[in-house]
Parts: sequence; structure tokens; C-alpha cells
Amino acid sequence: MKKLMLLALLVCPLAFAAPKVKFETNHGNIVVELAPKVAPQTVKNFLRYVADGSYDGSLVHRVIPGFVVQGGGYNQQFQQLPTFDPVVNESKGGLPNTRGSIAMARTQAVDSATRQFYFNLADNNNLNASGGAGYTVFGQVVQGMEVLDKLAQVQTGYSPILRANDVPTSTIILKKVTLLAE
Repeated sequence: MKKLMLLALLVCPLAFAAPKVKFETNHGNIVVELAPKVAPQTVKNFLRYVADGSYDGSLVHRVIPGFVVQGGGYNQQFQQLPTFDPVVNESKGGLPNTRGSIAMARTQAVDSATRQFYFNLADNNNLNASGGAGYTVFGQVVQGMEVLDKLAQVQTGYSPILRANDVPTSTIILKKVTLLAE
């Protein structure tokens, strides 16, 4: 009986360890630890895209130094990738948009986040829920912050295809996004 209890104590923390995801980019790798206890629906939604492989080969399409690096929504021809249904916003009572956190991008509609995410390059308190809905943080960079800092230095400009500013002028590719084994 003591052996069984000891085994349960050893296995239990592993069974509830926070999942980690590795982003392999053409500029280096980033590892993020997800926060399913704080943002369960957002993490579940994000992991569906990881599992179906649709982040693989997608672009980082927005870089604003001192603010965010955003990606996951477009292929290398700047075509929008298919999405699952939007996820409910979990920003209230959640994690803050601090340097190195990963959060879901959304439109002005509160519950509109689908597949696009961004990494915070600074403490972006203006993106937190304060009186209204913010942007849902669902993880934290645990390796590769220097890669994000390097991405923040790429040249950007206006893209007539996306009709947007802050688009990298040289391609930043999310070569592969994988769930790491516990």
C-alpha cells in the first residue's frame, strides 16, 4: 500500500504538468509553457491548431518593436488559414500581458479569437482586462526570449496584400509548432 501511495505521489505531478509547445522558426526556437488552469478553453483551442499541424509553415505577419510579435493566421502566400469556431474570452481574472507571455489575438468583438496569437515584447498593461474584456494570455515563454527580441529587430513595412503596416519585409516562418512530451 505504501508503494502504491508513493507511486501515486510521484506520478500525480507529472500528470498535471503544464504542457509546453515548441515554435521552430527560421530565426530560432521558442518554447512556451501553457496555462490550462487559467485559460482552459483558450489552451484547448490553441492545441487543436498545434495538433492538426496548421501552424506549420505559417507566417509571423506583424512585428511591432517594444509591443508584439504576431502570427499563426496566414500561409506564406499571405492567404488566411482556415479557423475553428472562435473561443470565449478568458482574460478576466487571467494572466496579465507581460513581457514573454503569449496571448490570443482577436478583433474588436470580445469572443472572436480563433488561431492568431501574439507574444508580448513588453509589459502591455493596456491589453489586460480592466473594466472590460482584455486579450487572453494563455502561456509564458520559458526558452527563446532572445529569438523574440531578434524578431523585434526585423525591418517592417506596409503590405499591400494584407493592407497593413508592421509586416516583416523578410519572411519569418513558423516552420513547425509541436507539443513537447512531458
